[in-house]
Amino acid sequence: MSAATLTPTAAGDAPIPLRAHLRHTGALVRRNLLWIRQDPESMFDAVLFPVIFTLLFVYVFGGSIGASMGGGQDQYVQYVVPGLMAMMGMNMAQGVGTGFNTDFNSGVMDRFRSLPIGHGSVLVAKIAVELMRMLFATVVLMIVAVLVGFDITHWTGMLASIGLSAVFGSALMWVFLTLGVVMKSAQSVQAMGFLVLMPLQFGSSIFAPTASMPGWLQNFTDYNPLSALADTARGLMLGGPVAHDLWVTLAWSVALTAVMAPVAIHKFRTKN
Repeated sequence: MSAATLTPTAAGDAPIPLRAHLRHTGALVRRNLLWIRQDPESMFDAVLFPVIFTLLFVYVFGGSIGASMGGGQDQYVQYVVPGLMAMMGMNMAQGVGTGFNTDFNSGVMDRFRSLPIGHGSVLVAKIAVELMRMLFATVVLMIVAVLVGFDITHWTGMLASIGLSAVFGSALMWVFLTLGVVMKSAQSVQAMGFLVLMPLQFGSSIFAPTASMPGWLQNFTDYNPLSALADTARGLMLGGPVAHDLWVTLAWSVALTAVMAPVAIHKFRTKN
């Protein structure tokens, strides 16, 4: 049988060169960006989330938490902004899971799986676009942070923090892509994400120092990757030790990607 007579499914199962994977990924990234252009409301979370969370925690909790830290609202701004940056990738990761599930239920992903393209390219393109949205949300966050009094003292550290957040966020996206495939609805993906992310967010050093937490909760925060990511961002942006937390964050990122990327691709290929 000649290549011209291969069915799309058979062609899709044949080995695809790396250059073709890259070309397919680029085309799918363009497709996803065009979809955002046609539906600008899909960017509301990337715009509103950093604004709402920054204003909420600075002006509602900043005075009391800052006082407990021996300072005030200004000191709390310096503390919480790097932590909020660490949250960007996590919240964008949840969005990629719900969007992926919606595409499956609408039949878009069935069409992609029938085409002679690399299955991994579909998932990588999703992650690439979500990383762009995350970077946009981070820019919005830093603009709002400066307006409420955040002092950027280490520009290179800030850029490094953004890059590290993107690395961890992309690793976490593989988890939510898997949930997007195996869960039956976007609502169930969102609910599962809420159950997983809320304890990770608030059981960490993102919003407040962990010294006043109960001992059992401090033990949890010690192994929470969001604490390591937030503390690394603070060290890079404000000055301080970063080596241990940096390696912990990178180790979590590598482990999540190594374990969940093959699972996500396999589930994508075999989903009925």
